[in-house]
Parts: sequence; C-alpha cells; structure tokens
Amino acid sequence: MTDKGKKTRESILDASYALFAKKGYKQVNMKDVCEVTGMSRGGLYSHFSGTAPLFEAILERITKKDAMDFQGKMDKGVSATEILDRALKLMEEEMKHPEESLSLAMYEYAETVGSDVMERLNKAAEKKWKKLILYGIERGEFREADADELVNLILFSYQGVRMWSRIMAVKAKTIHSIAENIKRQLTGGELK
Repeated sequence: MTDKGKKTRESILDASYALFAKKGYKQVNMKDVCEVTGMSRGGLYSHFSGTAPLFEAILERITKKDAMDFQGKMDKGVSATEILDRALKLMEEEMKHPEESLSLAMYEYAETVGSDVMERLNKAAEKKWKKLILYGIERGEFREADADELVNLILFSYQGVRMWSRIMAVKAKTIHSIAENIKRQLTGGELK
C-alpha cells in the first residue's frame, strides 16, 4: 500500500471510530462512512469491503496502541510499576469519556457478526496483562498473586465501566477508585 493509501486508510479509521462510538455497530452502514469521510463508495470499498472488516480494523488498531505496549517497555527494562501507572491513567481517562467508547458497538458487533474477533482480542489483552503482572512479580514490584484472577479484575472492570458509562453517569471518583484498587491489589500503593 502506498503512503497515500495508508494515510487514507488511517483517516477512514479515525472518522469511522467516532461514528461507531456515537451510533454503535448496528446503526452504521457504508453510506454513513462515505458521508463522514467525504469518499465515494468505490474509494471506500477499495479499502474496506464492508462495516465488519472496517470495525475489525479499528479494533486491531486499538489493541496495538503504543501507550499500551507493555512488551516494548518491559524489553527496555522500564519498571512494572511505571508501566502499570501509565496504563491505569490511560484507562482512567478513557473511562471518563463514554462518548468515545466503542463498548456498545463491540457488543453489537459480537451479537451480529460473532464473537470470534472479540475473543481473540480479549485473549491478546489477557496475555499482555498477564505478562506485565508476572514481570512485576519477578522484579519484586508486585505482590505475589494469581495473575489470571487479576487480569480478569482489570479487563472486566475496565470494560464494565466503559459499557455502563454509556447507559448512566459514572462519577470520576468511582473511576479513580477502580484504578486505585487495581494498583493496591498489585503493589499495595496508590497511583502517582
């Protein structure tokens, strides 16, 4: 793909993310995507064959966020506590902005298309978090704990708040408390 093609693809993903966050998965069609991107149907279809592959590309991009690149940071010897603090702050900020959440769209996508992609992405997140927890335990920064149990606490707390915040207001204090609890479970300390 050319640089121009890559830029076009990224702009489609950016515009579509906002569209899916606002309308959910079921209410978005390729005509809507054409409208928000200013592209013709032919131009759009040269990048994505439909809303399912488009939504899947958005989900793939989210999972590869640099801010959540635990392995890269661990390879550089960054402390587990520092990686955790950054991740929890990012998650806390995301939980405070339900209007930017894809949780509803993800639920609708899994219900409509199937859960295989969602299960694969969840497994990748589980693996990433488990590696971080074990890294922290090995370095003596995290308490000895059941890593799988903590991974479930982290992922389901985060996604639960993201989903519920689309339905009702969740106080910033509650969101911060969740992040603090996760940190305490792992380190015994508070977020910086």
